[in-house]
Amino acid sequence: MNILTFDIEEWFLEQKLYGGRPQRFQQIDDVFARVLEALDAKGIKGTFFCIGRMATDYPQVVRQIAEHGHEVGCHSHEHTWLNKMDAHTLREDTMTAIKALEDVAGQQVVSYRAPAFSITHENPWAVEVLAACGIRNDASIFPTSRAYGGYQHFPQDKPCTIGYHGATLREFPISLTTVLGKRIAYSGGGYFRLLPYWFVSRTLDRRDYNICYFHLVDLISGKIKLKSRKEYEDYFHEPGTLKNRLVRYAKANATSGDAYGKLVKLLSTHSFVSMAEAVKQTDWSKTNTIEL
Repeated sequence: MNILTFDIEEWFLEQKLYGGRPQRFQQIDDVFARVLEALDAKGIKGTFFCIGRMATDYPQVVRQIAEHGHEVGCHSHEHTWLNKMDAHTLREDTMTAIKALEDVAGQQVVSYRAPAFSITHENPWAVEVLAACGIRNDASIFPTSRAYGGYQHFPQDKPCTIGYHGATLREFPISLTTVLGKRIAYSGGGYFRLLPYWFVSRTLDRRDYNICYFHLVDLISGKIKLKSRKEYEDYFHEPGTLKNRLVRYAKANATSGDAYGKLVKLLSTHSFVSMAEAVKQTDWSKTNTIEL
């Protein structure tokens, strides 16, 4: 089972961080249209995790996703990381985002991904809050350490149920593989851009569960500029030291050919489903329940 997901926040963050550069907006619009066209051509449906502000500020984007038959999921309201919120703030944020998305998409929103995979061992109470908000399916667990976010000691990278104080969510953790002793997420982000197509394809083939995740900026060709200290801290919520900014710059610009072309090739050679469809295809009676 291969699950296809996208995190949709680029228009909002472009406006917030850079004032809305026309050329960048055009690049985002273009790659978004190309993604929808490619999925239509292959008859593939995915899950698009949208921030609530996309529905209020750029409703045409959310509307197009729904009109093309894709699942609309929640990615917070303003891309605030969960480790920057308390339980009350998370509840208000999630309810606001869900209402905005449902009003525009015309579908019930029951799937969630935290920005930066920010459900960790430090905030397991998020499960209880999200479940109380009507979320049933989650894809926020990154089951190893990473520069930010990450659940280092999460015991598996396959579908399971996660629980906290009696509340539960169906969890689709990010799938990992091991390269030179390091567990990496091969099916999205920087490693997808860096790894050759044959490696990603073979890894998908030999596993019975994969979840792919993309941001539209991952699929835009051309170099991303080095962020200023303020831009970096506004986005990543961590100190904007020169070292941190250079590391992020290198990761953002790491590529092995055309990332969009690599994605289109995967769509041609592999089958994919949305998270909503994956819920139906999973025999939950045979999965583990993991208490956080």
